[in-house]
Amino acid sequence: MNTVFQPQCGVILVTGTDLAPQALALLSEFNIVYAGAKPEEEQLVALCRQHQPIAIIVRYGRLTDRVMAACSNLRVIAKHGAGLDTIALDAAARRGIAVKAAVGANAAAVAEHAWALILACAKNVTQLDQRMRAGHWDKATHKSLEMNGRTLGLVGLGAIGARVAAIGAAMGMNVIAHDPYAQSAPDGVTLLPLADVIAGCDVLSLHCPLTPDNANMLNAATLATMRPGAIVVNTARGGLIDEAALADALQSGALRAAGLDSFQEEPMRAGHPFAGIANAILSPHVGGVSADAYISMGVAAANNILNVLAA
Repeated sequence: MNTVFQPQCGVILVTGTDLAPQALALLSEFNIVYAGAKPEEEQLVALCRQHQPIAIIVRYGRLTDRVMAACSNLRVIAKHGAGLDTIALDAAARRGIAVKAAVGANAAAVAEHAWALILACAKNVTQLDQRMRAGHWDKATHKSLEMNGRTLGLVGLGAIGARVAAIGAAMGMNVIAHDPYAQSAPDGVTLLPLADVIAGCDVLSLHCPLTPDNANMLNAATLATMRPGAIVVNTARGGLIDEAALADALQSGALRAAGLDSFQEEPMRAGHPFAGIANAILSPHVGGVSADAYISMGVAAANNILNVLAA
């Protein structure tokens, strides 16, 4: 059931079930309508026709042209996060609707999760845990991978990528990165062409938005250029990776492991090949989900709405 707060200055539709209290305090003059945890297009169209929101906060689901067409008063779409790939940007631009991301609001959470996956891959954390629980003691045979002296490759050097880079440098890694939008790089980071980053690193971590130009950037051909035993981590968007090609590289032993927090289809379907691959460490797109990020993303989305409406 949709929850509605007392109306004051118009309706804000949230494609989710809740917002942080700090965000609601900023939006206290508005009527807040929640669409639920898994809003489908038809449901969003119906809610927009019924409530005619002045703003939409996007948490879950996709905001399509049809949804926007159902809104006569929509002025701003605010993402509860950084990625805008679930919003039909061309449709919004055509309709004169501002689209704003909560840039940097979950950067610490995602960067930390990326490093959790990197270290889990390098140190075989999940496999050792499972073996211990099954009664094994693998001290005589286990060999982990040290980060010190190895090369960290980053695709994307924004708020998240820069944090991942800083942690890598602090651990004694050489850091290389590709970002076509970066004018400069932090100290200790070398900017290189994409192909050189993919081929030249021991750990590759993706931190870029998904665009038509970079879809499946990691595919059979590019994965074949990676160093033997390299690690791939993706806390960005699943569409950046050809999943079948990555599965082959993991199963063949060409790659040591992969840490994956995003997938081409979410939720990941039952029977997906990754589910049966021991050196694929999986998490359900929760890199940006922390108590602190929940507040900061909500507050950023609320402020983005207020700034656009005040302009």
